[in-house]
Amino acid sequence: MANSFATRLAAALLVVCLAAAARADDEAPQPSPSPSPSAQAPAGQKGRAGRGEAGAATPASTPVAEQHRLPPDATTKQQVALPGRTLAFSATAGSIRVFDDKGEPLADIAYTSYQLDGADKANRPVTFLFNGGPGSSSAWLQFGSAGPWRLSFQGDGAVSSASPDLVPNGETWLDFTDLVFIDPVGTGYSRFVTTSEEARKRFFSVDGDANAVALVIRRWLEKYDRLPSPKYVAGESYGGIRGPKVVRNLQMQQGVGVRGLVLISPVLDFREYAGSSILQYVNSLPTMAAVARQAKGPVTRQDLGDVERYARGDFLLDLIKGQADSEATARLADKVASLTGIDAAVSRRLAGRFDIGEFRREFDRKNGKVTGRYDASVEGFDPYPDSSYFHFNDPSGDPLMAPLTSAAVDLTTRKLNWRPDGSYHLLSESVNKAWDFGHGINPAESVTQLRQMLALDPKLKLLIGHGLFDLATPYLASQIILDQLPAFAGRDRSKLMVYPGGHMFYSRDGSREAFRKEVEALMR
Repeated sequence: MANSFATRLAAALLVVCLAAAARADDEAPQPSPSPSPSAQAPAGQKGRAGRGEAGAATPASTPVAEQHRLPPDATTKQQVALPGRTLAFSATAGSIRVFDDKGEPLADIAYTSYQLDGADKANRPVTFLFNGGPGSSSAWLQFGSAGPWRLSFQGDGAVSSASPDLVPNGETWLDFTDLVFIDPVGTGYSRFVTTSEEARKRFFSVDGDANAVALVIRRWLEKYDRLPSPKYVAGESYGGIRGPKVVRNLQMQQGVGVRGLVLISPVLDFREYAGSSILQYVNSLPTMAAVARQAKGPVTRQDLGDVERYARGDFLLDLIKGQADSEATARLADKVASLTGIDAAVSRRLAGRFDIGEFRREFDRKNGKVTGRYDASVEGFDPYPDSSYFHFNDPSGDPLMAPLTSAAVDLTTRKLNWRPDGSYHLLSESVNKAWDFGHGINPAESVTQLRQMLALDPKLKLLIGHGLFDLATPYLASQIILDQLPAFAGRDRSKLMVYPGGHMFYSRDGSREAFRKEVEALMR
């Protein structure tokens, strides 16, 4: 009887060992992101406000990774009725765990995916989308532009107390591509499952972040048998830094080819956004002029041809001459005043060189109002109009925080039936402040990877969309960068579209519809 018991015990242990081995194979360790030197975050990216962190209490004896583990993936069948068609699809809210090279768990990266029912997976495109910040979740693109449901970002919907009601999105991209929205660690419900400070440094860095996102994309493709599918990547704002680096990593490190990159209001090179660079004034001048002209009526990019020519011509020449040339300085200051509507005396005092914050306050200071940074055509009251110091936030972005957060949480937990513990982070200030942008003479930029990926694959295409009134990432900055690309990346492969609107230009119905058509044409 003792021998029989020993035999049964050995068999049971063998089953347990085989089950553990199978689980280990499923969650095989992956290369960890590499750290980079620390530095202060430059201006120009999306991300300011944050959300407090909270988590459910767990026994001290529970391993750290299990204390913070997100719940199992939840897949539900959904249907959305849109003008002229009804889309039936599978929606999955879940996460992918990332390990270091020793097999230790580092983070659970949350995603929300939508896959159309009945489609041929081998030929059906799939697009991976993320926002920027650093520290922003993907909710802006999901509920503002591409997802099957949309939240109004305008009118009565653009106030903090607005009801977070999602409506069917007639301009969803789901008609022509499956969608996977990724929340980098520290955003949305994504979280660390380790207390390692080294892990935080890795993920909160330019290259470490891009490596982690690329790894998650590959793991998702493997998980859902989508490696043969046509693949696309889309990023907004700081996504302009992340996007090209992710595509390059997919090409070279993950063994995954990408057919197209879509960038929305991107920053591609931080060198021209601050400091002593005079190009920051060149880049922003047409946007400032657009804000002044829209106050008198509708404006398109075509209406700004004269301003663009001046900005890249006589304005630049006078800037180069410097303030030591009083005649050139007075000339450009007066011209800038006439184009922007700023008081000529103020423009002369500032030598025609308007910092974004200065323009936002001076544009309608007589009425005690400030413009938005994301959308400078939107104005709000200056809470301290008589102060000599800036004490205002963004009337075009801050009011969206509450309804967008509530909408994201409600959809995830109620409609998609995925209920993580802890808080949802729409924009994490702690991530933004901890971000490692590198240091020295090479600020963060992705133009290098943009050139490399376009050179490597002659079939890969690039589409960039910008808003006319966006002071966070002015459209002319992207145009100047595209103009410097070699002939092999010409206009048949690299396209820039500019629409009425701001950083989230897709909040306007006409701009959202027009950009969707461009994205569909890229993928057809």
